[in-house]
Amino acid sequence: MVKKSGVVNNLLGVLRILMGWIFLWPFLDKLFGLGFSTASDKSWLMGTSPTTGFLQFAAKGPFAGLYHALVGNVIIDWLFMAGLLLIGLALILGIGVRIASYSGALLLLLMWTATLPPEHNPFLDEHIIYGLLLLSLANLKSGMYLGFGKQWNKLTKKNRWLE
Repeated sequence: MVKKSGVVNNLLGVLRILMGWIFLWPFLDKLFGLGFSTASDKSWLMGTSPTTGFLQFAAKGPFAGLYHALVGNVIIDWLFMAGLLLIGLALILGIGVRIASYSGALLLLLMWTATLPPEHNPFLDEHIIYGLLLLSLANLKSGMYLGFGKQWNKLTKKNRWLE
């Protein structure tokens, strides 16, 4: 196995942090209605479901019926928002990167299945690319670089699944 250089390690850390921001930003926008994808009067704090727009209007293809059935479900809203927050924070901080990366890849896979076929390609879109990047970051131990992964691993050394 080839030893990674400091540049490669730092690049892995930067990619991990950027992927964390990809998850944390929609959480913040949907929670507060920052006016990017979510208007202020449509925020979760104002009582609007953070998943309704996507599930009701973006879901198409062979799984559309399944996703349409989830519209307005409070449990789905909480799971989605908690997932965005926890995945984003874990990736940014470099703690629990393995479980956050696998969870993020699963969330992205579900979002990909909700929009089949993708708009600009018969099967490939950013959900697949981001998911593969997350799996790579988990397996390359990216939490060890530019984050708290080393300290986290000392605390969780008996529970490697928490890496």
